[in-house]
Amino acid sequence: MDAAAIVPAYNEEATVGEVVRTLAASGEFREVVVISDGSTDRTAERARIAGATTVHELPQKGGKGSAILHGLRHTTSLIIFFADADLRGFGVEHIRALLGPVKRGELVMAVGLRDRGALTILQRYLPLIGGERALRREVVEGISPEHLQGFKIEQALNFHCRAKKWKYDGVVLPGLKIKTKLEKVGASRALGQYLKMYWEVLYAMLSVRWFHRRGQFLK
Repeated sequence: MDAAAIVPAYNEEATVGEVVRTLAASGEFREVVVISDGSTDRTAERARIAGATTVHELPQKGGKGSAILHGLRHTTSLIIFFADADLRGFGVEHIRALLGPVKRGELVMAVGLRDRGALTILQRYLPLIGGERALRREVVEGISPEHLQGFKIEQALNFHCRAKKWKYDGVVLPGLKIKTKLEKVGASRALGQYLKMYWEVLYAMLSVRWFHRRGQFLK
C-alpha cells in the first residue's frame, strides 16, 4: 500500500529540514507533505530545500489538528504517517518500525514512544500520546473534525480505535527525542506551557468519551 507523510510545523526552521530529509530518504513515501501553520520564520523554505514533495503555507496558525487535516485533504494515500517537526535523532529505522505493523496488517495504528531513558517503559502503561504515528486513513477520516483539534487529536485517534475494536499499540523508538519547550521558550514560559498541555490532555481524554456517549464523536 502507498503511504504519505504529513508534517505539521510552526516555527521549526531549526529542525524541520532534518525531519523532512529523513522521511524523503526512507523511500517509504509517495509524498512528504509539510504544513507550515502560520510560521513566521523559514520553516517552509527549509522544508522545500530538504526535499518535501509539497509545502503548504497557511496564513495564520490554526493548531496542529487543523494543519494535519489540511495535509490529509491533499493526499489520497491509504496509509498516513504523522511526524512532528521538532524531532532529534529521527532515523529511517524509526519510520520503518512504525510503518511495518500497519503495512503488514498487524495494527491499524502504531504510535511512537519517544526515548525518555529509564522512564520509556512506563509509557506503555499511560495513554498513548505521541506525534509520530502510522495509521490507516480511515482511523482519522471517521472522526468528526471538531475532535481533531489541539491535543484532542491524539486522544481521538486512540479512542476511535478502541470504539471500533481496531488493534493499535505503542512502539518504542530508541534515540528519538524532541526539542523541548524549555529549549524553545525558556524556563518561565515553559512551565506555563507544560501545565497548559497537561490540562488539555486530561480535558481531551474526558471530552472524547463524553461526546462518544452522546453519539457525537464519529462522522
